[in-house]
Amino acid sequence: MARVGLTPERLTQAGAELADEVGFEHVTVSALARHFDVKVASLYSHVKNSHDLKTRIALLALAEMADRAAEAVAGRSGRDALAAFAEAYRSYAREHPGRYAAARFPMDPETAAASAGPRHTQMTRAILRGYDLDEPDEQTHAVRLLGSVFHGYVSLELSGSFSHSAPDPSVSWARIVDTLDILLRTWPGEPAPDDDQ
Repeated sequence: MARVGLTPERLTQAGAELADEVGFEHVTVSALARHFDVKVASLYSHVKNSHDLKTRIALLALAEMADRAAEAVAGRSGRDALAAFAEAYRSYAREHPGRYAAARFPMDPETAAASAGPRHTQMTRAILRGYDLDEPDEQTHAVRLLGSVFHGYVSLELSGSFSHSAPDPSVSWARIVDTLDILLRTWPGEPAPDDDQ
């Protein structure tokens, strides 16, 4: 019989909070059972296994980040939109490191397609249209660049890589956003074919 008050949603939220406290890699059904002081078996009527729990946390994190980013960029364009978008992800990662890690959890294609993941790409592409980057392949290159830079910087910052040196990481972050803005405004066209080939 299911324990009163436990639902998949409540377990997902508790799992997300646990991820922020102890790290996403340490979130399991067993750890969640200890958190609620219940037997592991009592959770299996709500979640299938630890993989299912982690997938649910990943879906929650993607949705939260998409909502935060959408609110941040509303009514903005150009560098203002780019900076707001970038800061939405950075602040989310700093406030919720476990959930941020969860957002990178591998999912099957059907689950990924139904998640908030595509919203992130759509928002990035909308920002890029403000830079006259309308050609789909060029947008894809730019989406990959932004994702790599943002995720790389945030991951290094979360690991403490910048904590013992000056200048402050926020200063570097602002310089990176400025540099990306310049790059996007002067985005190179498709390279000409090499005549020697």
